[in-house]
Amino acid sequence: MALDTGSASFRMIELPRKLPVDWGHRFAARAAGALEGVTDEESVGWVTSRHLLDVAISEESAMVGGYIHLVLRIAQRKVPATLLRAECKLEELAVMAADGKHFLKAKDRAEIRQSVVERLLPNMPPQLKAIPIVMAPDETYLFAGATSEKQTDQVVALLASTLGMAPEPSDPGVLAALVRPGTEVEDLVGLSFSPEMPEAEMEPAPGREFLTWLWFVADTHNGSLTLADGRELGVLLEGPLTFINEGEGAYVTSLRKGMPETSLEAKSCLLAGKKLSSAKLTFALDDEHIWSFQADGDLFSFRGMKLPKGEGADPIGRFQDRMAAFADWRAIWLDLYGQFLDRRTNAAAWRKEVKKLREWVAGRPARR
Repeated sequence: MALDTGSASFRMIELPRKLPVDWGHRFAARAAGALEGVTDEESVGWVTSRHLLDVAISEESAMVGGYIHLVLRIAQRKVPATLLRAECKLEELAVMAADGKHFLKAKDRAEIRQSVVERLLPNMPPQLKAIPIVMAPDETYLFAGATSEKQTDQVVALLASTLGMAPEPSDPGVLAALVRPGTEVEDLVGLSFSPEMPEAEMEPAPGREFLTWLWFVADTHNGSLTLADGRELGVLLEGPLTFINEGEGAYVTSLRKGMPETSLEAKSCLLAGKKLSSAKLTFALDDEHIWSFQADGDLFSFRGMKLPKGEGADPIGRFQDRMAAFADWRAIWLDLYGQFLDRRTNAAAWRKEVKKLREWVAGRPARR
């Protein structure tokens, strides 16, 4: 999932401190190995952003336009499933013919499968996967082209062994401690935004609460929010939408196509105590600074982000513009999340906010 061109899908990762001065040597020491040694086990290591075979990592080759841009490469040999099935069937038929059998036991079929894999695997070309990372050398966070938990865990694990520190994915809990030090979202109790659902049936879900609150604030303020520095931000929330409440019955509801944000189904989800776990958001500072993306409230992962067009006249300039746009978007996201936490952790202010939220849910117009 590229970060340097096109729409971007990513997660942020927080570092506990700045990079060590010998970061270039550390990444080089964990460079990806030769493809000749790849087996059926995943082989993970770093390569430069130039191509997936470039393991010559140095501070110079790792830098692009003043940013560290490297790629976590995953290499593994696999026998294609269709080829494996055909070869296994061929062997099974030969064994049955030789032994005069009409069928084989599961144990025999398993042994044949294993022997076929061992025979074919050395001749299979390694399959390569790539997860890019980008960061400014003086920052304590990075962007990784990983959206699943498995991919994120792979990036975090390799960063930890490379840098000798403990990175953390920028989930709602980690970002809460970053933007409002001392805030422990794990201590928050579940609450209901619905006038029809009791608090006792709600589970804690700060990321979903944040997305739903953001929808409420944008909807009741004509799509305009004020950032901490006084700038006005346009916020638009659209489908597809995913609602979750882990209670009885169908607790995940996905609404797609048409205009689900104004649908009767969306209102029914909110009245049933469900909160947004995923939605498409658009942030706009002006006509030239617009970000559009799908946000996941549980992981704080982001898919298909379209960034503002830069003014760079060459590839390096365009890359720098993209990285600056990523940094600007991050500042906006943290600002909005901080505003939410200010209300969420203030008991008196939050009671007033929840009352307004419930009135908004009950009074939402809904069309069929």
